[in-house]
Amino acid sequence: MSELEFVETHVHLWDLNHPKLTYDWLEPDIETPRLGARFDDLKRNYLADDFISETRAANVTRAVHVQAALGTANPVDETEWLQAETRRTGFPHAAVVYTDLGLPSAEAELERHMQYPLTRGVRDFDSADSLGEPAYQKGYALLEKLGLVASMNVKLQHMESLRDLARRFPGIPALIDHCGFPDERSDEYFQAWRGAMSTAAEAENVLCKISGLGMADWEWTVESIRPWVLHCIEAFGPDRCVFATNWPVDKLYSTYDVLIDAYKEIVVGFSEDVKVAMFSGNAKRLYRI
Repeated sequence: MSELEFVETHVHLWDLNHPKLTYDWLEPDIETPRLGARFDDLKRNYLADDFISETRAANVTRAVHVQAALGTANPVDETEWLQAETRRTGFPHAAVVYTDLGLPSAEAELERHMQYPLTRGVRDFDSADSLGEPAYQKGYALLEKLGLVASMNVKLQHMESLRDLARRFPGIPALIDHCGFPDERSDEYFQAWRGAMSTAAEAENVLCKISGLGMADWEWTVESIRPWVLHCIEAFGPDRCVFATNWPVDKLYSTYDVLIDAYKEIVVGFSEDVKVAMFSGNAKRLYRI
């Protein structure tokens, strides 16, 4: 296939030896039933150098890091570390940081994140059931003033609330992570998910990150992910979609090149301009990189 520039919008890096950073989900005694023993392969450092090495053949020109240090007392410590990784290696080029937007301290914490030039977005990891609550919306409103993208950790049951939130704050881009985390592969579930994604897409400032489909489809193929990918593009339109992985979590089910080539095969019939938009252009614009 022809070489196509790729901007990775969902990579996680971690340093398990860092004195200030905690990764609750990577602790030695943590078990992840959905992933089984293979999850233990992730319980070692994954630094910018590792990502650069693994993605060298995929023409990855830029990358956006998404919060990985779950359980860290001071989330700004992760942003500081990422900025040091960028100075050292050139990657990542942007960071989606963590702040609990429902807390009174959210504004002060966001301002500390903003001291680091990488900061481009926020993922409030456990906020999906709080989208309509006044305290959360007060924190969410800060993102417009700061020019930040809202990275939304939402599933199909949250899409109506997301649409309503986005309509209330039209100046904030709300990006659905991992196609809304579809965690079943039955026809019935697909139809429910399809309707939910279309509902979210009714708000023009909601975007879709096409990624993470291997998490519930370990033996995925181009054909098994094709309908999910194509509906995202149909519902949101190419100008509101960005391709991504979930690296290195997705390496449990694939290699990087195989995944990127699968995306390319699914959209092979699209125009070159549309492919460029979804693989790199939209991400560059969204994250200003």
